[in-house]
Amino acid sequence: MKFGGTSVADLERIRRVARLVAAEAATRPVAVVVSAMAGKTNELVAWTDAAGPAAESLGLSDDEYDTVVASGEQVTAGLLAMTLRNMGIPARSWLGWQIPILTDAAHGRARIDEIPAEALTAAIDGGEVAVIAGFQGVTREGRLTTLGRGGSDTTAVALAAAVKAAVCDIYTDVDGVYTTDPRIESRARRLKKISYEEMLEMASLGAKVLHTRSVEMAMAHGVPVRVLSSFVEPGEGQGPDVGTLVCEEEEIMEKRIVSGVTFSRDEAKISLFGLPDHPGVSSRLFGPLAEANVNVDMIVQSHARAEGAANMEFTVGKRDAARAVEIVRAAQAEIGFADLSVDEDVAKVSVIGVGMRSHAGVAKTMFGALAEKGVNIQVISTSEIKISVLIDAAYTELAVRALHAAYGLDQV
Repeated sequence: MKFGGTSVADLERIRRVARLVAAEAATRPVAVVVSAMAGKTNELVAWTDAAGPAAESLGLSDDEYDTVVASGEQVTAGLLAMTLRNMGIPARSWLGWQIPILTDAAHGRARIDEIPAEALTAAIDGGEVAVIAGFQGVTREGRLTTLGRGGSDTTAVALAAAVKAAVCDIYTDVDGVYTTDPRIESRARRLKKISYEEMLEMASLGAKVLHTRSVEMAMAHGVPVRVLSSFVEPGEGQGPDVGTLVCEEEEIMEKRIVSGVTFSRDEAKISLFGLPDHPGVSSRLFGPLAEANVNVDMIVQSHARAEGAANMEFTVGKRDAARAVEIVRAAQAEIGFADLSVDEDVAKVSVIGVGMRSHAGVAKTMFGALAEKGVNIQVISTSEIKISVLIDAAYTELAVRALHAAYGLDQV
């Protein structure tokens, strides 16, 4: 069972979580992973920023940064364990180094290498509820690490694999994965099941329910993941038909052509004009961006009017836009482009579904629905189970609702 920051935001919510854990522990062995209280990690990060220059700017590792920001989950784990003990339930907190959750030394964004779970498994089998601080691990040299964005989800799935849990329940502030954001489309429906691949695409394309790293790990280890709401009391409909189960595609009886529509406003489009149209140009353009860890998403190249020249458009996250422009301009002489422009008033809208593999006409439906609403498509990218388009940000909600209806996702 994993509980995010909003689920443990204060003592009253921690007590509600304790009641949910107690109800589960009455029927089977339980391990719990907790995040820091909502807003606490941001506060801790702000303290590290105020304390002085970033360690990496001094050529040092960020191990002390991890020491500070990992403390938020430690507080929550201790409080939940205390609350469970006061309810008469055997419980203890476990920190990342105590299990241990062994990671590499990439402080602030560490990746899990191994979890020797013998001690943890013995405690759980002995009837104790293990309350584990998420988001944190330890290097083989004994230094604390943090796992970066979505780290507590990743902790939960990794531990579920390590102790061979039947299921990993991710409790959050929504009651499952929906066909699209219900705040945009009121007729959005909760999906009972979704494949790992679909969830991975949704998570990477704007859906905030689960983080991509946790879904990747669940898929790699075959861990069934259930998304549930923590804002209910025990017995209030947390049976097998609630929430959304993320599982193998073969477990889904009824294959949908399209399972969901996602959107992201965290996009910036960079356009380069008048590039030389010959081999090696793309490498000189995207090489420096990769070296600076700037993630490039959608890419389209077209012939320019001038002979032997091409235009290139690509997207990056808004936070990376200024840095990307700086890097590209610094390499302008080597790349040889004539001009550059940036547009941050764009959004990416995507349709996702494993049924695309075996059904024709998915793109036609998408483009037709957008054309009917007067939405102009700037860039297109596809994979085996998704189609993404870049559009003017002002048309985001209109496009999401149009596509949701076009694929019949609003029908029960």
